[in-house]
Amino acid sequence: MDDATRTELEAAAFRRLIEHLMEKRPEVQNIDMMNLAGFCRNCLSRWYQEAANERGIEMDKEAAREIIYGMPYDEWRATNQTPADAEKQAAFAKAFKDNVG
Repeated sequence: MDDATRTELEAAAFRRLIEHLMEKRPEVQNIDMMNLAGFCRNCLSRWYQEAANERGIEMDKEAAREIIYGMPYDEWRATNQTPADAEKQAAFAKAFKDNVG
């Protein structure tokens, strides 16, 4: 497989992941994703921003989040995010430190 085809397939898989998380499973909480998988939608938006910045494309955190979430982050949170209990928050603190920090 040539590099261009591989890149096209990777991009298609990424778009499908975003569609799945945003349109088919918006009820899945970021904190649960982070606790179980070590990444969440915010991580995806950060990776997107970092890739843009590495290529000389200026993009801030909010712009990257809007690309991933398909809407302003605060709007998505108001519509989809639910409160996390103390146990989930403690697990998140460890997952964040282990995977991002």
